[in-house]
Amino acid sequence: MRADEEDLLGLARHLNSVNLPHDRPHVQRLLDHSERSFSGELKDPRKRKYVFLLRDLETGNALGTSMIVGQLGRRDAPYIYYDVISEEKYHAALDRHFRHTVLHLGFSYQGPTELGGLVVLPEHRGALDRYGLLISYVRFLFIAVHRELFQSELLAELLPPLGSDGTSHLWEALGRRFTDMSYGEADLRSSSDKSFIRDLFPSGGIYASLLSSDAQNVIGKVGAQTKGVEKMLRRIGFRYAERIDPFDGGPHFVASAEDVTLIRNARAVRIGRAAGARPAARCLLARDLTVSPYFRAVPCDVQTLNDNQVAVASEVRAQLALADDDSAYVLPLG
Repeated sequence: MRADEEDLLGLARHLNSVNLPHDRPHVQRLLDHSERSFSGELKDPRKRKYVFLLRDLETGNALGTSMIVGQLGRRDAPYIYYDVISEEKYHAALDRHFRHTVLHLGFSYQGPTELGGLVVLPEHRGALDRYGLLISYVRFLFIAVHRELFQSELLAELLPPLGSDGTSHLWEALGRRFTDMSYGEADLRSSSDKSFIRDLFPSGGIYASLLSSDAQNVIGKVGAQTKGVEKMLRRIGFRYAERIDPFDGGPHFVASAEDVTLIRNARAVRIGRAAGARPAARCLLARDLTVSPYFRAVPCDVQTLNDNQVAVASEVRAQLALADDDSAYVLPLG
């Protein structure tokens, strides 16, 4: 929420993307937007953005963040991408055959729900506690709980390989030539205004063979820092959409919300009392709140008592302020 400004700004330093730039005014606007989204003050669900923050309950430190954008692609702010098309050319007399990659600029005004802004502090990546998994999964649990607020298609944009200094090879070969802006300048501007892409980028097909080899080699490729995210997305039902980000060439992964296993596996439950030595499963347990932070989830061991009733430890009940027969939501972490 708005009080999380310093924490979110610190996390943004490790991502600095269009969804989460390392820019204080943007972070302030984003947190205000998120609070108005969670509270329902922002009436149009397509325009909502939800920011999730992962905290260590013992220290209170923020370890990671993620985000949901209600709809990426509306009449006032289109979803912009490059379609990656394979085109073959052959001339019989010369016996010459070529397979070209062609980039076509595309726009969608009824776009998907976007999953973005995910970052975990570097020192906690790959930890046994699986912090990245937790801050990613909480978004799918929230979508499952509030399915009516989101689009039927989900989108995740992954970062491609970047230079050691953060340089985007595709941007240097293409975007800079048509905007006279640096990658950082264009990325930050696009967070609030994408009209310059429509007005300045070439509208026809662009043959990748005309670009530098560095630029060609990042088109649709996943960077080392997001390989784990790609693996997780494929495992739960996402696929590469043959689309890329027009700035850095990072791949777009899509899935039907109904096909995402995490959304299908989430369920509503009632809180009961433990009965005997029933086996427990590691899950995310969450509940809606009427006040900030509006939605809270904790990883914990959950005992299934029957089809719609579960039991958890007393400290988990306290963390979520749960009493007997209260409603909650559960998502297995296995």
